[in-house]
Amino acid sequence: MRPHSSAELQLEPLFPMALARAQLHLDPLDLAAWMQQVLHLRGAAAGNPQHGCAWTGDINGVWQLHRLPLFAPLVRQLQQHVEVYLQELGFDPSQVLPMIQRSWPVVSEPGQQVGRHHHPNAHLSALLYLNGDGRGETGCLRLFAPHQCNELVPGLSVGHGGPLREQDPARRRWNAPWLDHAPVAGELLLFPAALDHAVTENCSADEQRLSIAFDLVLCSPRPTPENATPAEYLSPHPSQWDPLRQDEPLNP
Repeated sequence: MRPHSSAELQLEPLFPMALARAQLHLDPLDLAAWMQQVLHLRGAAAGNPQHGCAWTGDINGVWQLHRLPLFAPLVRQLQQHVEVYLQELGFDPSQVLPMIQRSWPVVSEPGQQVGRHHHPNAHLSALLYLNGDGRGETGCLRLFAPHQCNELVPGLSVGHGGPLREQDPARRRWNAPWLDHAPVAGELLLFPAALDHAVTENCSADEQRLSIAFDLVLCSPRPTPENATPAEYLSPHPSQWDPLRQDEPLNP
């Protein structure tokens, strides 16, 4: 029994992390074509060099899916949802320009996973599931809590035999070390690229897990005669960059 008091104690969640989820309206023929293309691009490869790691296109020379005409419908929907996401966070869309830095497929066979990592080169991560039924048997996206503010004593939330009640929902709400999200075909996720994440093991007997990931950066809009100076807090538009080596062309 929890103690009662004349004054009701209320806990207020602070500093939320914005995870966006959207079920895209996709043509089934597009979705089937994307899956076929992803498997074609992987070819005969079985996985990444690390044992048990899923095949990821970004380290295997397949990192510009957004430039293929086949994926143009996906890029259009991604654009719409990124713009809404930024506005929901309070950004002025006239002052920031989202740009795709990389986009790559991920294929996880039974027994494969993706280790914990983040994307320090980017600002925003996007992920589209090409298959999945929401059960998570083929592997879940695992998002790690950046800080365990409510542990009070570090390590208790993942400790062995610690003082936290095993089955109490409060443990998961206030001291969860991670959150698992099961894939659903056609679902798009957006979250900060600095957030540590992983993909748990594909525990199905024979089903693959297929997805497409994006790295996006926010920079200043393309300069105009009226506004050629970028904001201090944003990277200038790439058209205003120059290589340090003056004999190195920017766009060879």
